[in-house]
Amino acid sequence: MLARHDGQVVLVWGAIPGERVQARIERVGRGVLFAETAEVLDPSADRREAGGDWRCGGNVFAHVAYRRQTALKAEIIRDTLGRIGHVWLSGPPTVVASPERGYRMRSRLHARGRRLGFVLEGTHRLCDAGPTGQLSRETLAWMSGAEHIMAREGLSGLAGVDVSESVDGDQRVCHLHLAAGTDAAPFASLVEAGHVTGLSAVRADRVGVEQLMGASSVTDVVTMAGGDVACTVSLRHDVRAFFQGNRFLIEPLVRHVVGRVPHAPVVDLYAGVGLFGLTLAAAGRQDVTLVEGDPVSGTDLAFNAAPYGPGVTVHRLSVETFLTRDASPVASAGHDVGATTVIVDPPRTGISRDALMGLVRARPAHLVYVSCDVATLARDARVLIDGGYTLDEITGIDLFPNTAHVETVARFARSA
Repeated sequence: MLARHDGQVVLVWGAIPGERVQARIERVGRGVLFAETAEVLDPSADRREAGGDWRCGGNVFAHVAYRRQTALKAEIIRDTLGRIGHVWLSGPPTVVASPERGYRMRSRLHARGRRLGFVLEGTHRLCDAGPTGQLSRETLAWMSGAEHIMAREGLSGLAGVDVSESVDGDQRVCHLHLAAGTDAAPFASLVEAGHVTGLSAVRADRVGVEQLMGASSVTDVVTMAGGDVACTVSLRHDVRAFFQGNRFLIEPLVRHVVGRVPHAPVVDLYAGVGLFGLTLAAAGRQDVTLVEGDPVSGTDLAFNAAPYGPGVTVHRLSVETFLTRDASPVASAGHDVGATTVIVDPPRTGISRDALMGLVRARPAHLVYVSCDVATLARDARVLIDGGYTLDEITGIDLFPNTAHVETVARFARSA
């Protein structure tokens, strides 16, 4: 939270706007001080017990009542678009709320010795993931069992674990990151720690994955019932592939995105395993082109797209290559660029400069931008607006409650 002291900006952990607190300076940055709340002198009506260390695993809003959290995130979106992108919203946008507990389908667990957990913000110290409420009971049970087995069998060399679950929690895959020289075979005993459907490992000094049990992926069936889009789509996603992480908001997020795509050709950039583009294909849309450069996600994408036949085209190459190999992102697929909608769901760094310039040159009719970082969205929005687009609407999707992160979906239309 933002404060000022003698004219200097102070970022204060553990506070709420409007409170008066006593804060302890932790470190000094360029033009900014970083402080932690030591005592709350005049508490906000929105303050609540955090239920654990609020710095554990990015749980920095846990002390704020959830309704106030979504209001703060709406203001963050509005402020960031104005401050960075000079895009001024008339009011704070809507932020779609999420249940606060057990929402995470994907997580990276860190290992210290034979303990597993998250890390405290700004440190390398391990902290207990359980009180943050982010993980399912079954994943916490597996973590506890894994710690017990590693202690019992004297296993060492584990650096971290990637966990991927299905929406319903019936499938759970764990991917182990091992230090150089560590034998993966003894870690196969971790299948006894709890319910897992797959266990794999990668070693720091080797290329390739060693499969210890089951499959390396889970499969989710996303059902869209009612409304303009009614369909069911099956999506396999490897534990190493990107997939949205909130089990409660997958369907609302997809419905929101595809509901902003007109009945026209669609190009899905940074398509991942096909969450948005293949949902449109399952709903009967034709002329769907999906682009994904990551080899793991691209393999899943090709597999997931296979049932849809010639109406779906998959390009397994980078977005930059796809956009720069031709003046239009859709000309190579034989589409009318003037009617095309482009969906983009880039990484936290946003759309690369080359890709952004390629989009501006291509001038598709609409662009639906799914962003996991509002600062890079604001930066890219300025370029799109200067390139002839208007921002039609923007909505926040709270995929990570109790953290400072907020997903946004913005729809841009080409100006006449």
